[in-house]
Amino acid sequence: QVQLAESGGGLVQAGGSLRLSCAHSGRTFSNYDMGWYRQAPGKEREFVSSISRSGGYITYADSVKGRFTISRDNAKNMVYLQMNSLKPEDTAVYYCAADVVPYDLDPTYWGQGTQVTVSL
Repeated sequence: QVQLAESGGGLVQAGGSLRLSCAHSGRTFSNYDMGWYRQAPGKEREFVSSISRSGGYITYADSVKGRFTISRDNAKNMVYLQMNSLKPEDTAVYYCAADVVPYDLDPTYWGQGTQVTVSL
């Protein structure tokens, strides 16, 4: 089994930045394509970004392109989401996921989520 633990969420003003982290344990991290998803209140969960096993292939949702950056450190079993120029519409619970397919909504493993709130 794979366990995922997100951290780094919080409250930030519009225009600010946050860095989310996700710690992976249980199985070989470098065997998994990783991703981030989010779910805003009253909305469906949506794909945010993904990164391939080696980090060589990265995808982003159009809504975050140019503002968010995904990265991974296979030596530390970590994946990150750097979020800049945050907007109130980025407010959501952010989930780390493993064994993802870009833009797909059904990865194999999910973390518990971390709340991100962007105020005006």
